Amino acid sequence: MSYFRANIELLDGYMPGEQPTDPSVIKLNTNENPYPPSPAVLRAIAAVTPEQLRRYPHPLGNPFRDVAARHFGVTRDHIICGNGMDDILNLTVRAFSGPEAALAYPVPTYTLYAVLGAIQASVVREVPWKRDYGLPIDELVQADGRVTYLANPNAPTGTLVPFEQVRTLAERLRGVLCIDEAYVDFADQDCMELARSRDNVLVMRTMSKGYALAGLRFGFAVGHPDLIAGLMKVKDSYNVDAVAIAAASAALTDQEYFRQTRDRIVRERRRLAEALAGLGLDTLPSQSNFLFTRFERPPAGQVYESLKARGILVRYFNSPGISDRIRITVGTPEQNDALIAALKDLLR
Repeated sequence: MSYFRANIELLDGYMPGEQPTDPSVIKLNTNENPYPPSPAVLRAIAAVTPEQLRRYPHPLGNPFRDVAARHFGVTRDHIICGNGMDDILNLTVRAFSGPEAALAYPVPTYTLYAVLGAIQASVVREVPWKRDYGLPIDELVQADGRVTYLANPNAPTGTLVPFEQVRTLAERLRGVLCIDEAYVDFADQDCMELARSRDNVLVMRTMSKGYALAGLRFGFAVGHPDLIAGLMKVKDSYNVDAVAIAAASAALTDQEYFRQTRDRIVRERRRLAEALAGLGLDTLPSQSNFLFTRFERPPAGQVYESLKARGILVRYFNSPGISDRIRITVGTPEQNDALIAALKDLLR
């Protein structure tokens, strides 16, 4: 006898990237920022008082909401905070979807969408990307999701849908469009304007990538106050802690440090892509902090295992349509040089 609901009993849970304990491993598998967070973050954490830890934090994370409101040109009521962006995703699935309300998204994409939908016993409608990873607007409209997810830039491909196409999709959908901008800090454009101008768009962000706070777990979303008010009904009572609120606020405030770090990663992304091309490898154009590269001889799965044996972790998805590719996080110049040297040896 199982004590679980039938859909949970049958569920294959989300599989996060491997987290090695050996500090010598070159970790290019989970798209973490290779540089530390702003020094202002460490000062903010050090300034947290025992009294702040003794008390519950602000239930809505208002200190961060106020900083983000000024940064994005909205009001506090346009913003909700979460324990990482995965928390925001969970809120939206719970609030908008279920057995009677479909969720839709183009595939391949972030695999957590499917897992969260299965937990809620939602109707899940997956729509294939076009061959060039163009946005299948007509097909997504026909899927008629109560909520539609769009990772932009997409994971694991790193490709970006232009703003005008996203706006067209938002205008044609009957439901809510949730734009997952986890990697937008490394892109040439974003869709925040749609969160300010449309009542059916929610733009979701994380502090994990561009702000180097993956270990902190802090995400947020910007949208019409009515959407935010509805999501507030679903969230946990205190879903962001006092330390995270202080650190995330400091990180978002220090835009000079953020820009310097982002520019280093974008420059290194370009250099790494050129090096992979020099090895004869096909890599999709990326607007993220990772590259998605095809391997044929030896096959991608074998390359993944060989790199792992050499102390270099990358991400391999043994899934239909992408089993011939490996996702490589952009690391420091030294880490990327080690990767290229290993690939030269493997491909020889």
